[in-house]
Amino acid sequence: MAKILMKGNEAFGKAAMVAGCRYFFGYPITPQSELPEYLSRELPAIGGTFVQAESEVAAINMVYGAGGCGARVLTSSSSPGIALKQEGITYCAGAEVPCVVLNVVRGGPGLGSIQPSQSDYFMTTRGGGDGDYRTPVYAPASVQEACDMIIDAFDVAEIYRTPVLVLLDGMIGQMMEPVDFDKERKVRQLPPKDWATTGTKGERKPNIINSLYLSPEILEEHNYHLQRKYDLIEKEEVQYEMDRTEDAELVFVAYGTMARVVKNCVNDLREEGYKVGLIRPKTVWPYPYKAFDEIPACKNLFVVEMSLGQMVEDVKLGSNGRHPVHFYGRPGGMVPEPKEIMARAKDIMGGVK
Repeated sequence: MAKILMKGNEAFGKAAMVAGCRYFFGYPITPQSELPEYLSRELPAIGGTFVQAESEVAAINMVYGAGGCGARVLTSSSSPGIALKQEGITYCAGAEVPCVVLNVVRGGPGLGSIQPSQSDYFMTTRGGGDGDYRTPVYAPASVQEACDMIIDAFDVAEIYRTPVLVLLDGMIGQMMEPVDFDKERKVRQLPPKDWATTGTKGERKPNIINSLYLSPEILEEHNYHLQRKYDLIEKEEVQYEMDRTEDAELVFVAYGTMARVVKNCVNDLREEGYKVGLIRPKTVWPYPYKAFDEIPACKNLFVVEMSLGQMVEDVKLGSNGRHPVHFYGRPGGMVPEPKEIMARAKDIMGGVK
């Protein structure tokens, strides 16, 4: 099939369907409303189920129910809507219910604005719910990459029995780009869903989907079990890109839309003779800390975000004190421009090429 020109939010819905998702539960909020609008039309046409819930809280609990039955299920929202879903997400993590959650981020805090932002990094990578849990988080930089990651996210959710989040800023959701849904993809070996609540038919003992453990000893062991799973995810599922970092004396760190802007800055600065490069996390949990071991000439790290510097903490952990860490960002839905970023980079390098 040839590439199809699609708006990001609509392409995300199609990607979920390609991945085998047949259930969506959500609630409209800008800038992701085109996604549920698309699925409300397309899912029933292939025998799927679309429900616009009465609230974000209701939607994530419907996800819990469908995911607990072993179905591939999706929900999406934007920033304050995802905040409302956090209790349900931690329930899914505790009960080991696989599902995929898309966050098309808008400016905050609170209702904020409908402009693109990256200010949900803390909420998404640190977990906004209670308990010792983590969730894999993809951070795509294009519509095509988002679709690829959404398809993979359903497999990852089933393999590890965990919620998987996809962190997108509103710009990627609203832009139109060509997408190829037939490209060759990684084939994963999926485990049987012998844990799902599909009805016993008198052939097995009942399965129970639950996150409540009143015995502290049993809950402790359950947490250790979850941690072993998170350790495996950190080992197997980290993804990142290195661009011109072999001789770079200043290495940018950026993800999502800002990585696209910064990549253009790298090209322009290289043309001017500056030795710069880029580390782009594709997963922001697990975070690619090992990438910072692969920048031998680096003298400065420069983080660029559409926020007030939430990813800076992870960059400092990755650097482990080996490099000064600088930051430039703009909050509230403002997008840093290349000229601003390049001027700051030159200032950090002292004008030295």
